[in-house]
Amino acid sequence: MIRLISNSAEETEKIGERLARELKGTEVIALFGGLGMGKTAFTRGLSRGLGIQDGVSSPTFALVNEYKGRFTVYHFDMYRVKSWDDLYSTGFFDYLDSGVLVIEWSENIEGALPEGCIRISITGGEHENQRIFEIEGVEKL
Repeated sequence: MIRLISNSAEETEKIGERLARELKGTEVIALFGGLGMGKTAFTRGLSRGLGIQDGVSSPTFALVNEYKGRFTVYHFDMYRVKSWDDLYSTGFFDYLDSGVLVIEWSENIEGALPEGCIRISITGGEHENQRIFEIEGVEKL
């Protein structure tokens, strides 16, 4: 497990950029963490690291946003997913192996996450802006 500490949104974005350098193009990145933990900031950095210039925003109402860069990024928000029917209605399974999937609120679809996905838990640190990233599924960053 890799453990990193971020003290700002900018540092959180840089962690995302670092991970982008390690991707091959079909990874599933499962983000775990409460409201305001920096999941979208992380995704913004990851997307920038993949050459995506479009503004990255939380897909809360769209359920999935698509961004084109070195790889296509499918950015999911699973906050409202409470059942298998809900999950199927997002089209999640159709996207597997077609790009990089970044999933916010992965705790809501834990049983559907593919084996070998990159798991990132984000928790609060010692002060308001500090975040602790615990990353499984990659060798280095």
